[in-house]
Amino acid sequence: MKKIWLVFLTIILAAAMAAAQAKPDKQATTSKSGKDTAGAQASKTPAATSSAKTGGKLDINSASNEELEKLPGIGPATSAKIVAGRPYRAKNELVSKKIVSQSEYEKIKEQIIAHQDTAGAKKTTKK
Repeated sequence: MKKIWLVFLTIILAAAMAAAQAKPDKQATTSKSGKDTAGAQASKTPAATSSAKTGGKLDINSASNEELEKLPGIGPATSAKIVAGRPYRAKNELVSKKIVSQSEYEKIKEQIIAHQDTAGAKKTTKK
């Protein structure tokens, strides 16, 4: 029984450490010009901050056309198709819905994610 508790405690501790490392540092920093840059970081667009939360991966369910066009092989027409095909349950739906080819997908698959909260999932509340 003690071994189970030790394993459980270790898992909880590891999860807490990972969560602490994932949180952005909110300390004010100054640039070489002496200006406070913390305000500039706080004024990021929601899509930009969501990609930071996902480990730098771009969420195809919330990214703007401009952000999508920064991906290799994705131009204005393809980014418009990606936006029009939302929401995505998984990033590989870009291929199954024939929005990008398999070779294009291979180039971008490590840089994208299909986050479920922004995919229009309905949340129901019990009354």
